[in-house]
Amino acid sequence: MVEHGTALALIQLGAVIFGLGLLGRVAARIGMSPIPLYLIGGLVFGTGGLIELQHVDEFIHLASEIGVVLLLLLLGLEYSASELVTGMRRSWAAGVVDLVLNATPGVIVALVLGWGLTGAIAMAGVTYISSSGIIAKVLNDLGRLGNRETPTVLSILVFEDLVMAGYLPVLTAVLAGAGFLAGMKTLGIALAAVTVVLVIALRYGRYVSMIVDSEDREIFLLKLLGSALLVAGVASAVQVSAAVGAFLLGIAISDSTAHAATKILEPLRDLFAALFFVLFGLSTDPASIPPVLGWALLLAVVTIATKIGTGWWAAKQAGASRYGRARAGTALVAHGEFSIVIAGLAVAAGAVPDEFAAMATTYVLLMAVAGPVAARVVEPLLVWYDRRQVKAKQPG
Repeated sequence: MVEHGTALALIQLGAVIFGLGLLGRVAARIGMSPIPLYLIGGLVFGTGGLIELQHVDEFIHLASEIGVVLLLLLLGLEYSASELVTGMRRSWAAGVVDLVLNATPGVIVALVLGWGLTGAIAMAGVTYISSSGIIAKVLNDLGRLGNRETPTVLSILVFEDLVMAGYLPVLTAVLAGAGFLAGMKTLGIALAAVTVVLVIALRYGRYVSMIVDSEDREIFLLKLLGSALLVAGVASAVQVSAAVGAFLLGIAISDSTAHAATKILEPLRDLFAALFFVLFGLSTDPASIPPVLGWALLLAVVTIATKIGTGWWAAKQAGASRYGRARAGTALVAHGEFSIVIAGLAVAAGAVPDEFAAMATTYVLLMAVAGPVAARVVEPLLVWYDRRQVKAKQPG
């Protein structure tokens, strides 16, 4: 009987992973992020879907936790401590504008729907944070990494990531039902940890890198993954959030070690992150989506406008042209992995209503598709508009 259950679990898990590969290929063919397709795959095979998986829930749940850790670890590896400090100084004004314009719609909708303060805080994060993964891929695919407005976009993303380092511990405390003082204590611990890690990374980052580095790929991978899970577990134990712990470890690893770590961990990150998106889809009943579809569309339209406005204003401050401002604005539209991470924390804690998961899933589906599309079409649309204006001014 046990062997039969194991066989069914292997068959279902194999089918899920193989199916993710097919979905990823479809996404690559049409030039979009695979995240929306992973979420749809989860909806199809989850509660209320066409086929319900019953033997791989525990594995996918643990794998999804590892996926969150790896997502944040690799995000931290993208930045050095000095880059974070410089980015904060350069982009703080644009970062504050981004925070106010894009967190506010989520708060308002959550309060209107009666989800309370907890739902409002969680939804604020969902609508605020752009997807650095999708944005980086789009900028690379479109050959815009060297554009004048791109440093502005990246600086805003860095600011968002730093805000997340303070936001996630607060969200964790709120979801756990902790009081104001407990929440402030958790935030204080998180900010102290960020400060300590930045100091260590700035002055002694090479020693942290030496500890995890190895010329042997197998040893290097084991030390990296083991240290990430250890730090994430300790962070979670002191209620700082496993995601923040992984992010801070990534910041502390620097230079060539960080580049090597990124290359060796990317395939693992992609696998476990894909399972994380599937799990979120599995936990969402498709029947709960239609009632919140209108709200999700409204929220998407509003935050597309606010993200474009944020990028336009920030790029204008940096002296970019009208085309550069438009490119910067549309680049920030995409939402994805971290919006789902935030929603996943809220849903797992049971502190939000069932409609929250449906809203987050639908909203991220819309934004993950709209972001790359907007980034691709904005320049051709501006060219077409300018030509039309020129023709209209010509006599006869």
